[in-house]
Amino acid sequence: MSPARQRWLSGIGEHAVLEPDAWVPGAWVLSIGGREQSHVNLAAPQEIFYEYLRRLANHLDLLGAPGAPLRVLHLGAGALTLARYVAATRPGSPQVAVDLERELMGFVLEALPLPAGADVRLVVDDARTVVDSGLPGERFDAIVLDVFSGADAPAQLTGPDFYAAVAARLAPGGVALINVGDDPPLRFAKSQLAAMEEVFGFVTVAAPTEMFSCRYPGNLIMMGSAERWDSARLDALRAAGPHPGTALTGPDLDAFRRP
Repeated sequence: MSPARQRWLSGIGEHAVLEPDAWVPGAWVLSIGGREQSHVNLAAPQEIFYEYLRRLANHLDLLGAPGAPLRVLHLGAGALTLARYVAATRPGSPQVAVDLERELMGFVLEALPLPAGADVRLVVDDARTVVDSGLPGERFDAIVLDVFSGADAPAQLTGPDFYAAVAARLAPGGVALINVGDDPPLRFAKSQLAAMEEVFGFVTVAAPTEMFSCRYPGNLIMMGSAERWDSARLDALRAAGPHPGTALTGPDLDAFRRP
């Protein structure tokens, strides 16, 4: 088995460590400050290990024609797990991955290079700056935000003004996908749903079913779009898992969001 690798990230004052997965040949786990952040299977990038990333991938799978290229903006790069997934399942997809930690990007790509043919531009910058004024003229089929957990999130990435800026960068039919980690009673997650509903005409939230009791910590995937998804596509999202899972919209989402 290959040895673990590590790099000091001066920007945040923590170590990043890449260790081979003892159970999945060809897979690696990225940890920052002792906390697992990403799982990458170099041998099979279309296979996603973490549940919340699988739910993000399920949303992307239902955009456009199966296998057709998507324009995707990733705010928060990590180990580029989702970008690798899109490159493998939708060859030719032009993607942009943004992260504030230059040292992290270099460390990850030295150890785990992107596959040949992957069209992924890397941008070292603040996520809000990129959304507001970076990449002029570019629009995306999906914008994925995966940079924070709970109420410690940067304020500039959590209000209706931010979601309005994201919505302005979406192509027709495009979606914003937000990964929110939170603890009971999920006040922060509910605040983000409320902020998204001020901007987007259609909002959903998908998570393990137990999360909707507001008694457990975990990750919720929120989607915002201008266009409503029909029942067939919502049924396909729910059927994709991981199970047991739930995807709420409409009155069910309203009931969950109430205090």
